[in-house]
Amino acid sequence: MPYVNVKITREGATAAQKAEIIAGVTDLLVRVLDKDPATTFVLIDEVDLEDWGVGGVTTREYRQTRARG
Repeated sequence: MPYVNVKITREGATAAQKAEIIAGVTDLLVRVLDKDPATTFVLIDEVDLEDWGVGGVTTREYRQTRARG
């Protein structure tokens, strides 16, 4: 019974995009590990940019710094 937790930044992923992620992850586990899709669980967590850090700063700050060059 696989359980996969996918974390993405909260930036407007649509329901259709999330459904595609769930289907794709499930398919991957079926193909690679021969898991039963009926007992494969995929959870998507959306995280605010201020709650995700990269290089010691929030993702928002990191992106702003990179955009400036």
